[in-house]
Amino acid sequence: MRVFITFFIAAIFITLNAYAQAPARAQQYFNEAMRYKAAKRDEKAFDAMERAIKAAPDFAGAYSTLGEWYFNAHQFAKASDVFRKATINIKNGNRDFAYPLAKSLLYAEKIAEAQSVLAGSAPVKREKDWTALRQQAAFMLQAMRNPIKDTIFNMGYRINTSYAEMYPNISADGLSLFYTRRTNGIDEDFYRSDVDSCGGWFSGKPLPYPINTLSQEASQCVSADRHYLFFMRCDNRSPNGWDKGGCDLYMAYTADSIWSTPESFGATINTPGFEGMPCLSSDNRELYFVSDRPGGFGGKDIWMSRFEHGLWQEPRNLGPEINTPGNEISPYLFADNQTLYFASDGHVGMGGSDLYRSKRVDDSTWSHPENLGYPINTPYDEISLNLTQDGKKAYLSSDRDSAAGNFDIYEMNWPENLQPQPVTFIKGYVYDSLSKERLNNANIFISDASTGAELYEYKSNRGDGSFTFTLPLGKKYSLIIDRYLYKSLADTLTCDSQYLVRPMEFNISMLPSDYVKPVSDSLVLVVYFKKNSVELSDSAKAAIDAAMQSWLPQNDIHIFLNGYTDNSGTPIGNEQLSYQRANLVAANLAALKFSVDILEVHGWGEVSPVAGNDTEEDRDKNRRVEIVIRK
Repeated sequence: MRVFITFFIAAIFITLNAYAQAPARAQQYFNEAMRYKAAKRDEKAFDAMERAIKAAPDFAGAYSTLGEWYFNAHQFAKASDVFRKATINIKNGNRDFAYPLAKSLLYAEKIAEAQSVLAGSAPVKREKDWTALRQQAAFMLQAMRNPIKDTIFNMGYRINTSYAEMYPNISADGLSLFYTRRTNGIDEDFYRSDVDSCGGWFSGKPLPYPINTLSQEASQCVSADRHYLFFMRCDNRSPNGWDKGGCDLYMAYTADSIWSTPESFGATINTPGFEGMPCLSSDNRELYFVSDRPGGFGGKDIWMSRFEHGLWQEPRNLGPEINTPGNEISPYLFADNQTLYFASDGHVGMGGSDLYRSKRVDDSTWSHPENLGYPINTPYDEISLNLTQDGKKAYLSSDRDSAAGNFDIYEMNWPENLQPQPVTFIKGYVYDSLSKERLNNANIFISDASTGAELYEYKSNRGDGSFTFTLPLGKKYSLIIDRYLYKSLADTLTCDSQYLVRPMEFNISMLPSDYVKPVSDSLVLVVYFKKNSVELSDSAKAAIDAAMQSWLPQNDIHIFLNGYTDNSGTPIGNEQLSYQRANLVAANLAALKFSVDILEVHGWGEVSPVAGNDTEEDRDKNRRVEIVIRK
């Protein structure tokens, strides 16, 4: 964030001394301007302060105050004009006003003029700041010569208002946008907007109690399945209700569309200081957040905690490669779990707070951050970023179109050279194969099918047995699903490019641990079916006739017709299809004069495949009816 109050230490003393020495009329205009400013009548305040300068051209305090006001109002060109006049009209002005002049010129994008000022010697005790401005000028010159071509759009009145809208968070399916709105400069609450039938956005609606309260709630992170919400709540009170606390991290979940009462993360994560701006990795194992706790490198730093053994572990600082003596805020880890975006006012950039990208090197190391360039970053404040799951569209918050701190949310097509590895999201639910009851808290373990490396771990939602998770495209994955009182099962997933546009729907059926598969005393024949077919071919009828003729004289047998399918389609539809096929074979046996009393028909759906379901050849083997005879 930009620090506006007092550009330079020397100006404090100049302001105080000149305040007392100013002529009466100039002092009158100055006091009038201060009253207008306190009443938030900015234009009248600016005008009165201009008159104070006109009445006393050497009134250093008026120059300093008016320049700062223009700077805060994002009127950088006017601010630079004021400071330039001060360098001319004030004794030692070239020395005392050089820094604010150079800074204002940079923010006004008058880089050549700023570099001309910066070519001079650094003001006393400002050598470090002077060097930082020179680095900023060089970066701005290069960035603006090579701008990003994609256009950045303000999202308009259905999302943005005269208040500040910040911290956009797009859901995994791209259909819901969550964000923070600050009203009256104080109260912060969460809002949600959904995509309408024409592809636009409905007006944002506040999230209900107990998520939004009289306290300040801000900077939310929503899990991929939209069931879990992590956020920052400020102005927390002690149990006695009197002692004010800092900002802490909270978590809530939703079941049956009702949000739970938010719970604090506790002392492992939260301190008496600032903890906020959470970000959860797509595998739910890492929590990134911002804190000013001891042990950091500057104002606010980015920290990370791992979820191990059922608990969030002691956080660790991301280190000096990411964190600086300034402020690093709004961490956002893309769904590939390899690309970290954040905002910083400590790394070299366009000025103010800029957006950066870093790549994971290993479990504890990140690459040096890369500034995302112009015009993603501007001399204004860009404070947060979020991408769609395909990495092709971005949402960011910036105050580029209004006064400092009055943020809006913008969207843009994300430049191809900045796009991370694309991912898709897989959604479905876990259910009991027999009762069809949804099963919550089922564990889903995902590993790389080629290397066996364990990658992710998820659980089905505690409310409705659903799950949503993201996986990078172009890989084959092995899955193991287990749950208490149910049989573990294994499956595979192949995430190819067809799922870049649409999600993969993948429902998981589990058999109770006491389920006993029908006994196969004598497997007489397996009848195969074409995809979605419920017809017996002539060759299949001939095979049934040949296999069963020798059993016709016997009446002391029991014949099981067990139908199975591949894993295409829905579980319920597959069970119905497998039953129809088994019933078709039973009808054929009845036509051969087998008594219907000894025929037992079952449709087991996709349970018990005899081959994997990865290829059409394998799925052909699973679309079958088994004729089993028990004597």
